[in-house]
Amino acid sequence: MSQRYVLACIVLSMVCVTGGARVGAQAAGTPQGQAEADPGVQPFRLIDRDEIRVSRVELQPGAVRRVHVHDDVEYHVWTPVVGTLEITIGSEPPRPAAPGQAFFMKKGTPHGFRNTGTTPAAVFEIFVKRSSTTAALTPEDIVGGVLASLATAHDERSESLSALQQR
Repeated sequence: MSQRYVLACIVLSMVCVTGGARVGAQAAGTPQGQAEADPGVQPFRLIDRDEIRVSRVELQPGAVRRVHVHDDVEYHVWTPVVGTLEITIGSEPPRPAAPGQAFFMKKGTPHGFRNTGTTPAAVFEIFVKRSSTTAALTPEDIVGGVLASLATAHDERSESLSALQQR
């Protein structure tokens, strides 16, 4: 099967597992640092393995993620989860990006995005770091691994919240 099909399965599985967005509430995952912070843009690393990295990026109304590249990955899928967004890829003009759409990029493709709406927005970013690793796996293996990692992150987040509430 094609890598695009596998990545689409991952995106759909993540959207189903997360039940949409929890924008405004603290998202599960580890906040990522950015070399130069973009005000109103908060990325959370959900999975970081040798073969794949998954992040959820939350954007406040009007927030802009400046044009940047990812030179440490082979492929990149960017998909809106909630909100009104616009993405710029390469030298193309900015275009609207609706929840559920998926945008595929290769290593080093310049891109940026912004929340054009009046409510918070969120996107998933899926990075294939080593496709030779994923080529040996079936789509079921990949999706199963991603779902297991998300379930673990969710369980850890729930335990942390319970501990805080008991204090």
